[in-house]
Amino acid sequence: MTRTFKIEGMSCVSCASALEKAAGKLEGVDEANVNFAAEKLYVSYNSDVVSIVDVLRTVEKAGFKAFEEESVDLEAARKEKETKDIWRRFVISAIFTAPLFIISMTPMVLELFGVTFLMELIHGSYPAENALIQMLLTIPVIIANRSIYARGFAAMAKRSPNMDSLIAKGTSAAFLYSLYLTWMNIFAGGHYEPYYEITGVILTLIVLGKYMETVTKGKTGQAIKKLMGLAPKTAKVIRSGQETEVYIDEVAVGDVVVARPGEKMPVDGMVIQGETSVDESMLTGESMPVSKGVGDSIVGASINKNGSIQYKATKVGKDTALAQIIKLVEDAQGSKAPIAATADLISEKFVPAVIVIAILSGLAWYFIGGESAWFAMRIFIAILVIACPCALGLATPTAIMVGTGKGAENGILFKSGQALEIACKVQTVVLDKTGTITQGKPSVTDIVSKGAYRVDELLLLAASAERRSEHPLAEAIVNKAAEDGLTLAEPDKFNSITGRGIEAEIGGRSVLIGNARLMEERAIDMSSYMADSDHLAQEGKTPMYVAIDGNPAGVIAVADTIKPTSKAAVDALKKMGIGVMMITGDNRRTAQAIANQVGIANVLSEVLPQDKAENINALSGGGKITAMVGDGINDAPALAQADVGIAIGTGTDVAIESADIVLMRGDLTGVPSAINLSKKTMVNIKQNLFWAFIYNVMGIPVAMGVWYAFGGPLLNPMIAAIAMGASSVSVLSNALRLRGVKI
Repeated sequence: MTRTFKIEGMSCVSCASALEKAAGKLEGVDEANVNFAAEKLYVSYNSDVVSIVDVLRTVEKAGFKAFEEESVDLEAARKEKETKDIWRRFVISAIFTAPLFIISMTPMVLELFGVTFLMELIHGSYPAENALIQMLLTIPVIIANRSIYARGFAAMAKRSPNMDSLIAKGTSAAFLYSLYLTWMNIFAGGHYEPYYEITGVILTLIVLGKYMETVTKGKTGQAIKKLMGLAPKTAKVIRSGQETEVYIDEVAVGDVVVARPGEKMPVDGMVIQGETSVDESMLTGESMPVSKGVGDSIVGASINKNGSIQYKATKVGKDTALAQIIKLVEDAQGSKAPIAATADLISEKFVPAVIVIAILSGLAWYFIGGESAWFAMRIFIAILVIACPCALGLATPTAIMVGTGKGAENGILFKSGQALEIACKVQTVVLDKTGTITQGKPSVTDIVSKGAYRVDELLLLAASAERRSEHPLAEAIVNKAAEDGLTLAEPDKFNSITGRGIEAEIGGRSVLIGNARLMEERAIDMSSYMADSDHLAQEGKTPMYVAIDGNPAGVIAVADTIKPTSKAAVDALKKMGIGVMMITGDNRRTAQAIANQVGIANVLSEVLPQDKAENINALSGGGKITAMVGDGINDAPALAQADVGIAIGTGTDVAIESADIVLMRGDLTGVPSAINLSKKTMVNIKQNLFWAFIYNVMGIPVAMGVWYAFGGPLLNPMIAAIAMGASSVSVLSNALRLRGVKI
């Protein structure tokens, strides 16, 4: 079983790592992944060995709160409450910190302007009172942010320190030292200046940074929230002959749903009455409406444009296409890209290392550098505050969240972070032919008539004869007649001749349709059409001879035509420097004809379904990162074997299940778009990691006083707090840029 839990109380990636380890150690848990950016825990477990209660108890023992999956409305409400709580903490902190900062900074300002007598009057005459006022202003700030201390010290006690541990330790040191100086002023007649403002200002800036981070982080998941909000809340169904409005959860499979112009389709189904056009852009990214009539499928959350229809519900609840898409996107956002492993490993060791560096640096300045105790403590605090691993932990998951969301909005579903990362490295794309490059169903391409019959007359007689046949080629001829608006006649007699064709009588006329062998057996000379037939066959089409009343009448060619966008997609891949191949079980002549139309030079034809995977394996084994694109059941093994399997979303469930990426639009333009999005996302991740690393690499030495040792200024812990918050927000903001990229 796989379950998702919303987690509260994580302050940095170290928290996520600790929780991941704790959950992963549970007996019966196969895998535990924590997405710090999404604040979610994904657990795969054996329900016979471990229960949900065990998981929740483990999360609680680790110092966090877990909630089972919630509806989008409940989650939004809880998130809003959390954001308001952080803002409330900031307001309270700011109210008390502002006067604290003014009081503590007044001597510095007065001295700067040379008003030393006033400085002496205010601070010099009342050191005890001044210290007490500052202490009383600091205590409410500490109380408002007590959760930082609770989580920070609890994490240290469990030997898994996190960002809260760094803040709690640094501000506690400043506060306790200030308490000591206050005691000296009151009881020993001292004139010491306390450092309460360090505690107050750092806590206030930290909570402000947390608020900005929470708001910005919320935007990274907007794509999936949009998807969740697409489905309507109610549906109109016909029960007991009456139209009734019910909540969407009450719609059952088999219900007849009524959809009027402008309304959203509540569930998936099949049209049983009426015609309309439907906007499916929320699923496919395709803006053009799709015509729907009796027998056509309806996708839940699509928009009915201009006609009233009734359709039978076939999939409801978690089985609908929208629910499956949301599940795919959530799974992708919950998975980890390989590039995240390095960042996680560094983050895991980072906080303990920072604490050691802070202690050693403080001691070195005190004992070796000969500086004061406060100077050493200031170094200690600055290092703890500036060295937060938040930016490092946010670098990868936020970009993956935005990237997968961007893909979903454009009909491209990445099923894992690994697929998103590998797609950008693809060197060869192997395309299946039928249903991938082509439409997947035959259609009439040519009608040749040299005798007494016009083209429309020939088509009318042929379609009327074929209307009783169940062969796909017959269906193509009947559909062509319907497209041309011809009214078909009912055959008086009909006979199917296995492996050769059909014969029928239409209004007293004998109609024979089939291959050359059938015509030879009936002694009908089709030599006048032989050249046309050969030419059509060379183009990969299937020619069928038509004879009427024993005389040659014409040739009708049927072929599986290429999709309008296939050539453009192949051209786009070539421009990206990616090799393109075609693999098919079809004969060499037909395969080559299709390949020529779309511009593919490398063709593997007459490949048996079971051999497709071996061919893909050979390509991958040659050192090339290979993507396989297909839509059928026979493509599933090859999709699974490829480095990246890409399934056409209009294909079979088995193919979609075997793939790493699903293209909902049903055409090949999604392939270069998916690779392009992968490249953009990986660039974004690398930018995030670079700035997160640079921030810590540069920030820690400055906080240690290296710059000061060479004549530069000493880093103020309050400036360190501002820098820490800014680093996380900058990484999040960079990830959000992905929402605007063109793919």
